[in-house]
Amino acid sequence: MPSTPAPLPTRRADLLARLAAQPAYDVAVVGGGATGLGVALDAAARGFSVVLVESHDFAKGTSSRSTKLVHGGVRYLAQGNIALVREALHERSTLLHNAPHLAQPLAFVMPSYRWWETPFYGLGLTAYDMLAGRAGLGKTELLNRADTLRHLPTVAPQGLRGGVKYWDGQFNDARLALALARTAAARGALLLNYCEAVELSHHDGQITGLVCADTLSGQRFPIHARCVVNATGVWVDRLREKDDLAKAHRPIVAPSQGVHLVVDREFLGGDTALLVPKTADGRVLFAVPWLGKVILGTTDTARPGLELEPQALKEEVDFILNEAGRCLRKAPTRADVKSIWVGLRPLVKPPEDGEGSASISREHTVLLGRSGLVTVTGGKWTTYRAMAEDVLAKCAERRLIKRRPGGVTTRLPLVGAGNGSQVPLEQAPGEHSYGSEQAALRELPGQDITLCPGLTEAMVRFAARHEYAITVEDVLARRSRLLFLDARLARQLAPRVAAILAEEHGLPVQLPEFQALAQRYTQLP
Repeated sequence: MPSTPAPLPTRRADLLARLAAQPAYDVAVVGGGATGLGVALDAAARGFSVVLVESHDFAKGTSSRSTKLVHGGVRYLAQGNIALVREALHERSTLLHNAPHLAQPLAFVMPSYRWWETPFYGLGLTAYDMLAGRAGLGKTELLNRADTLRHLPTVAPQGLRGGVKYWDGQFNDARLALALARTAAARGALLLNYCEAVELSHHDGQITGLVCADTLSGQRFPIHARCVVNATGVWVDRLREKDDLAKAHRPIVAPSQGVHLVVDREFLGGDTALLVPKTADGRVLFAVPWLGKVILGTTDTARPGLELEPQALKEEVDFILNEAGRCLRKAPTRADVKSIWVGLRPLVKPPEDGEGSASISREHTVLLGRSGLVTVTGGKWTTYRAMAEDVLAKCAERRLIKRRPGGVTTRLPLVGAGNGSQVPLEQAPGEHSYGSEQAALRELPGQDITLCPGLTEAMVRFAARHEYAITVEDVLARRSRLLFLDARLARQLAPRVAAILAEEHGLPVQLPEFQALAQRYTQLP
């Protein structure tokens, strides 16, 4: 087996020097979430010169706040959207293969309390298996009452008749985003966080590039690009407003928020996820084991605002706790919540006439503006790779870039996937989360200094040296996931992390801002 390449350095001064020295690229991507990073990796893997800029940190927004599921979409199957489910199941298999250290199969059980639920849901999930074909992760099973309690020992037993077990996947979303960024960098792409696209450049009505600003220093950098991709998620309309020929266009995104509550592992009592397909008011509830805790969620609430840190509504929290209390032996209370976090989903409105639209699925949309600005939004983590291929196909169709064969990322292992071994994501995080880069991690100072279970001083140094981490939030929210797992503990550790980061790079680590943020993650409305 070939040796694992040494991790690339991500020293910020060097990255900015590269940006200043090379102002022209084939593809410039704005947005460092799942979609933008996927486009950057695919373009770089095809041999294009690529730059990606992100105004905050990679996966700062929606891409770090998912329900952590890599799934085909059971609810889309119920809606009859067979093509979408088949595509997502194929992409699920690809993602699990390319990042086994960050994604793995996960068993789910739907408990049944009415006589018809087990055969009804069992039939639908068997069809789910059939659509997956060879990409299936395990066979759907109809469970009796005893088997259901064995898989879900804390499920409410009163009236329980049985259940249905099926398989999907789960992943570490923010660390997968970092793996995409670092894999793109290994293919030659230049990626910068804390670098905001402040202007779009035009010539004769056609977009020719952008101007970005280092948000830490204010320094501006002009970038010329044959193709500019707007992959800023729920914020795509803000960049479209900077496009000369799109200023009169109405917004294309209607954001919807999903709230998640994190509680201790004891509330689920095992490694099997629980799915309630239809709550009292017709919604869906998940209880998912993840990194030693349990995620309860989620909601789907239309919100007019586009806050970087959206707030949960009291009724959303009440819904999750009340429904969890209905299906678990021990009802979680507000005092049990270790962290609360909210993500905004970019739901796409129909485009206006006059804009070329490639509506690839109900989930994601690629728009080509009159100026040549390519906008992609919608979609979900599972299909990020397919979305990237659709974006590059649209760029080539418009002759913004040369047409080159696709499929280059179908079997492209991401950074850290070298040994191909799966990591148990239901267990607490630790050194194993680094996959084949564990040896490089062990070489750093502080490997034997534990800040808290699953986080060492060496991990903070690795984040600063090789994972683009600048601030305390970068480390404790997205390199480690501690903010999402236990916000109070994250707040307590913040000063120690800040001291290590200051020693590593001397840049602003934003300790007070993080402590205020962590406090918000502990407060329920």
